Amino acid sequence: MKKLFLLGALAIGSLQVIGQQTEIAQADVTQMVAKVADFTEIDTSELPEAVTNAVSTNYPTATINKAYVNDKQQYKLDVVLKDGTQGILYADEQGNWLDM
Repeated sequence: MKKLFLLGALAIGSLQVIGQQTEIAQADVTQMVAKVADFTEIDTSELPEAVTNAVSTNYPTATINKAYVNDKQQYKLDVVLKDGTQGILYADEQGNWLDM
């Protein structure tokens, strides 16, 4: 009788743990899509001088291939270094780097 009760309790407990993991994973995916969709492409000549100065100061061999901006005046920069390394940088309109 004790074994039957213990088996039932373990089964119910494992169902609750599995249900919680699924909800967390779906919430993260939705949030990431919203951040990416906010940026619209602009010409690199439209970048503020502070942003271009920050890139040339911190990444002197970098070339900005594409630039994007969102409604908060945050900039997403697609850059390539002289050695061929590619990357994405985020900055605000004052040239401060952002973690996104």
